[in-house]
Amino acid sequence: MRQVAIVGTGLTKFGKHEKNIVQILADASLAALRDSKTEREKFDGVFVANFASGEFEGKTGIANALTSDMALEPAFASRIDNTSGSGGAALYLGWMSVASGQSDMVLVAGGEKMTSVPTDVATDVIASLTHEEEYKQGVSLLSFAGLMARHYLERYDAPREVLAKVAVKNHENASLNPNAQFQKIITVEQALASPIIADPLRLYDFCPITDGAAAVVMVPAERARSFTERPVLISGMGGATDTHVVSEREDLTVLNAVRRASEKAYAASGRTPNDIQVAELHDMFTLMEIAQSEDLGFFRKGEGWKAVEAGITRRDGRLPINTSGGLKAKGHPIGATGVAQVAEITSQLQGRCGARQVDASVGLTCNVAGFGNNAVVSILERMA
Repeated sequence: MRQVAIVGTGLTKFGKHEKNIVQILADASLAALRDSKTEREKFDGVFVANFASGEFEGKTGIANALTSDMALEPAFASRIDNTSGSGGAALYLGWMSVASGQSDMVLVAGGEKMTSVPTDVATDVIASLTHEEEYKQGVSLLSFAGLMARHYLERYDAPREVLAKVAVKNHENASLNPNAQFQKIITVEQALASPIIADPLRLYDFCPITDGAAAVVMVPAERARSFTERPVLISGMGGATDTHVVSEREDLTVLNAVRRASEKAYAASGRTPNDIQVAELHDMFTLMEIAQSEDLGFFRKGEGWKAVEAGITRRDGRLPINTSGGLKAKGHPIGATGVAQVAEITSQLQGRCGARQVDASVGLTCNVAGFGNNAVVSILERMA
C-alpha cells in the first residue's frame, strides 16, 4: 500500500445557494484543482459524496455530470451515498484507490443542496435513513438525539449548561470562518433560552439545514511536493459499523462504530489518542461532540463534558475541537461534511486558517452516518 497525501482543498460558503448541486460541487472542485495546481492534470477517479440529490432536487447522475463539467473525462466517476457519512465514505474510497495503486490522482468532492424543499420535507428525507421499523413509529434523528442527551446527562450527572457551552464554543469558531453558515457569537443564556426541539435539546443544540460543497485532491505521497510545498499525509483511515436499530444497542451513550473505526485508524497510523492535537467531530447535535470525544479515546467515558467545562476543547485549549465551527455552526450540507472536515484539518496543518489557526501537526476527523451506525475516522499529519 502506498502512502497518500492531500495536495489541495476547496470549499464553497455554507448556507443557502441559488445554484444547483452540480454547480455547487463544481465550485468547490475547481477551487481544489486551483489550490493543488492540477487544472491540467489527468485524473483517474472522481468520487462524489451526496446523500439525497434526487429527493432534494430531483437530480441524479451528479458524479457523471460533475466529471463532464470539470472536463475530467475519462476518469472513473461514482456517487457515494452513506447518509451523513457520505463524505467520509467517499474519502475512504478515494484513499483506497490511490493507496492500492489503482489511481495516481483523484478528486473527492462532497455536496448537498437541502434548501430546495421546506424544512419539514427535509427533516422527513433525513429521517428516512433510520431503520424502517423505528421510522414507522415516527422516530426522527431529532428524537433519538433528545433521548441520547437525556440519558447521558442523567447517567453522568452532567449539567445541562455544558451542552450550551459546546454551542457557544462552535459559534465562536465559526465567526472566524468565512465559509461558515453562522457568523454570530452566542451566549450560554441565549442557547438555554432557545426553543425546545427534543427535550432536553433546544434549537441551538442542533446543526442547521445547509447547502454547500467541499473537495480535496489526493495523490501518492511521493508525488505530493510536485504540487504543493505543504502536503498533508493521510496516515491512517478506519471505518466501522454498529447496529442500524438504535433500540438494540446495549448503551445509548456509546458510539461503537466510532470506537472501532478509530482503533483501525490509530493502528494504521501508529498514533494514539494522545498524539491528536486538533479534531473535527460530527456534532450534528451538541452532545454528539462530547460522546465522540470519549469514544475516540480523548477522554474517559462520562468525562468528555468535564473537558468542555475545563476549556480543553476550546480553540486555545489542549485539544481544540471543531475549529471550523463544526456542523453546529459551520453548517451541515450532508454530503459535504466529511470532506469539509478533512479540508479544515488540512488547512490547520498547513497554517492557513487565519484567526482560528491553532498549533498542530497531527489532526483527526470523525464523520458519522445515520444515528451512529457507521463512522469513518481519518488521521492527518503535516508531511516533514
